[in-house]
Amino acid sequence: MINPVILSFLAFLIGFTLIGAYASRRKTSTTDDYLLASRSIGPWFTAMSAVSTNNSGFMFIGLIGTSYTMGLSAIWIIFGWIFGDYLMWFWIHRRLREKSEADHFRTIPSFLGAALPGRRSLVRATAAVVTITFLGTYAAAQLNAGSKALHVLFGWPYAVGAIVGAVIVVIYCFAGGIRASIWTDVAQSINMIIAIWLLFILALVEVGGLGGLWSKLEAIDPQLISLSPPDPRFGFALFIFGWFGAGIGVVGQPHIMVRMMSIRSGRDIAKARDIYLVWYLLFSFACYGVAFACRILIPDVGAFDAELALPTLAAAYLPGVLVGLVLAGLFSATMSTADSQVLSCSAALTQDLFSSWRDSYVKSKFATLLVATVVLFIALFASQNVFALVTLSWSALGASLGPLVVVRAMQWRINTSTAAGMMAAGLAGVIVWGGVLGYGGDLYEIIPGMVLSMVAYLILRPAAGAASSA
Repeated sequence: MINPVILSFLAFLIGFTLIGAYASRRKTSTTDDYLLASRSIGPWFTAMSAVSTNNSGFMFIGLIGTSYTMGLSAIWIIFGWIFGDYLMWFWIHRRLREKSEADHFRTIPSFLGAALPGRRSLVRATAAVVTITFLGTYAAAQLNAGSKALHVLFGWPYAVGAIVGAVIVVIYCFAGGIRASIWTDVAQSINMIIAIWLLFILALVEVGGLGGLWSKLEAIDPQLISLSPPDPRFGFALFIFGWFGAGIGVVGQPHIMVRMMSIRSGRDIAKARDIYLVWYLLFSFACYGVAFACRILIPDVGAFDAELALPTLAAAYLPGVLVGLVLAGLFSATMSTADSQVLSCSAALTQDLFSSWRDSYVKSKFATLLVATVVLFIALFASQNVFALVTLSWSALGASLGPLVVVRAMQWRINTSTAAGMMAAGLAGVIVWGGVLGYGGDLYEIIPGMVLSMVAYLILRPAAGAASSA
C-alpha cells in the first residue's frame, strides 16, 4: 500500500504541473510571451504570484529556522521587510510597468541600460552578470530548501532532492514560460497558505493556545519572548532599519519586478499592491507562529537543524495526508521562486548578454536549460544554509541594482559611468560590510550597499545640461 504522505504529496505536485500545462495552452511561441506573458496578467494573479515568489524557501525554511533560534525578536525581520517592500509599490512599480512597455524592455538590465549615453551595453551586460550570479545563487538556495523537505519526507540525500527540484523547475519553465510560472504560483500560493495556517492552528492547540505558547517559550528561555534582539552591535533601531532596507531592495529583484512588467496595465498596480500586502501578512503571521510552536514541541537538541523545524513538526504531529499537504506547500514555495529566478537569469542571458538570441524562442528555452544546470551545480556544492544564501543574494541584488532602478524609474539625470559606478559601489558595500567586516547580523548589509550606491550617484551624476538620459 502506498504511503498516504507520498500519495498526497505527489497528487499536489501533479496538480501544479497540470495547471502549468493548461497555462501553456494560452501561450504564443514568441519571446515576448515566454518572458512577459505578453503583458496580460491581471492584478490578482500578479499579487498572488509575487507573494508566492517572495515567500519561498526563505520563509518556510530559512525564516522559520531563524525565528526558532531567535524567538520573538525575529519578527522585526519581516516587519521591516514588508514596510520597505510596500513603500516601493507606491513609488516605483507603476513607473517601471509603463516605461518598460513604452520602450519595449523585457528585462531589468535592459531597463537599466537603455538610452544611456556612452557604452550603454556595458551597463546592460554588468547588470546581467550581477543578475545571473546572484539570482542563480538565490535559485540554488530554493533547491536546497526543497531538498530539505524531501529529506524529511523520504529520507533522500539532499543532492537527490535538489536534482528533483531542478527537473520540476525546467518542466514548469518549458511548459509556458513566465505565464506558466505565474499560474502555478497562484495555485501554489493557495496551497501554501492553507498548509501553513493548518499547521499553525494544530500546533497552537498542541501547546495550549497563545497563553501556553507564551509561557512555555518563557520557561525555555526568557530571551525567546523579548522583542529586542540580544545585544545588536549598532542598536535596536539600526537592526530594524536594516530589514527595512531589505524590503526596499525588492526593486532590485528581477524575478519579482518582472511580474510588474507583466501586469496588463499600470492602473492595476494599486489593486495588486493591496492584495499583495494582505496575502503577505497572512503568510508571515502563520510562519512566525509555527516557528515559535516548533521551539516548544521540538526542543533544541544541539545537532538539530533549525531549518528542518517545519517539515519535522508536520511529520510528527499530522496524519499522513495532511503531512503531504504541508510538505507539498513547502516544496511548492521553493519551486515557485526557483522557476521565476531561472527564467529571469535566462532572460538576462538572451536579452542582455547575447543580443543575437534576443528574438529566438528556441534559444530562450536553451538558455533556461543551461541556467537550470548551473543553478543545480551551485545547489549541490554551496552552503546548505538557506537563510544565509538568500540574504546574501537579496542584499547583493538589492544594493547593486535597486538604487539604479529607482534612479531610472524617477528619470533622474544619469549616464553610463554613473550607472556602472552605482552598481560597483553597491556590491562592494555588501561584500565589505557583511563578508569582510562580518557586521551583517547587526545591520543587514543591504543598507551600507545602498548608501554607497547613492553616494556614488551623487558624486558621479552628470551636471544639469550635460549629456544624460532617463
